[in-house]
Amino acid sequence: MKKTLIITLSIFSIGCVQINSQKTQVKEYIVEDKKEESIDSLSLLFLGDIMGHGTQIKAAYDSSSSSYNYNSVFEKISPLLKSADYTIGNLEVTLAGEPYKGYPRFSSPDALAVACKANGINVLVTSNNHSNDRKKEGVIRTLDILDSLQIYHTGTFRDSLERNSSNLLVLTKNSIRIGILNYTYATNDKSEINPAIINKIDTMLMQGDIAESKYDSLDKLIVVLHWGKEYKSLPNSFQKNVAKFLFKHEVDIIIGSHPHVIQPMAYFAATDSTNERFIAYSLGNFVSNQRKRGRDGGVLASIKLIKRGGKTIINSHGFILTWVHKSEVAGAPSFEVLLAKNSELNNLNEADSSAMALFMLDSQKILGDENIYVSELKFPFKSQ
Repeated sequence: MKKTLIITLSIFSIGCVQINSQKTQVKEYIVEDKKEESIDSLSLLFLGDIMGHGTQIKAAYDSSSSSYNYNSVFEKISPLLKSADYTIGNLEVTLAGEPYKGYPRFSSPDALAVACKANGINVLVTSNNHSNDRKKEGVIRTLDILDSLQIYHTGTFRDSLERNSSNLLVLTKNSIRIGILNYTYATNDKSEINPAIINKIDTMLMQGDIAESKYDSLDKLIVVLHWGKEYKSLPNSFQKNVAKFLFKHEVDIIIGSHPHVIQPMAYFAATDSTNERFIAYSLGNFVSNQRKRGRDGGVLASIKLIKRGGKTIINSHGFILTWVHKSEVAGAPSFEVLLAKNSELNNLNEADSSAMALFMLDSQKILGDENIYVSELKFPFKSQ
């Protein structure tokens, strides 16, 4: 079960002020665990793109109440999402209010974020190519809604003061402290949104942010990136070069999104000169209306950290395949995210069974052939 989340504000003096005189506080989100243990632990579950195409908006509409509800999308995988201390997704829509639209200028009903929180997703990164789809007002309203739901976030900011205080998202459980930074390669709309800010992939900017994070006594630093070529199952040279740069500057974990298909993962054990490292180049689509081969599902990256004797390590890691089941219920479209496993096939018609089996076959081949020391995990949760 998910532990209770408590927000605290920690005032930092000397270290942070030396970096930026405007920075006076860092948001810190704590999962309390009163159980006394000799070994502390913290579990993370990373999701791919949470999208909101027009058909998804239509599917969430309840004409009897004239309202929107997305709970059925997450219901069957909710136990897995709730099993981690922090479940982190990429929100690739704005919550900009009406008119609600899908591609190319996304704005989903607030109910999408409500369902995310209700079903275990307690962290969302917001820097991606659709962050500016509804201009400055969309950036700001999205943050307002996430704050109202106590969903923790980073990647976009109302102004420079907020970025100074909240760019590094610090998540804590027991004695383990991790930090998250988030950047995108670009935004589709290039309009000026001053004073709002969307973090972009820039080596000078990221190097400064990483250096500043050293003042926060982190056990692990995670960078979540929106990058790569859409619909390509292997990372390109830009992704590889950025990853090399980040690892050189002592980032521990890199999680990627944007291609809308799965790309490989790798784990590198610590050496005499380097810390251990984990990378997932692209987690694909967690939920979307994309139905072409390879785009109708995604992969979850699971990481468990433990701290023993003052040293924090990745104790276990692996991946879990998910598939988006699109069907028709009472004449209306319906979406649900399922664990992609053989037992699910009994609940699907022949066409859907074949589609999910093909997704599993393709994904397991990509990850089986290209992954480095990252294997598939099996979970007992039933998606029924």
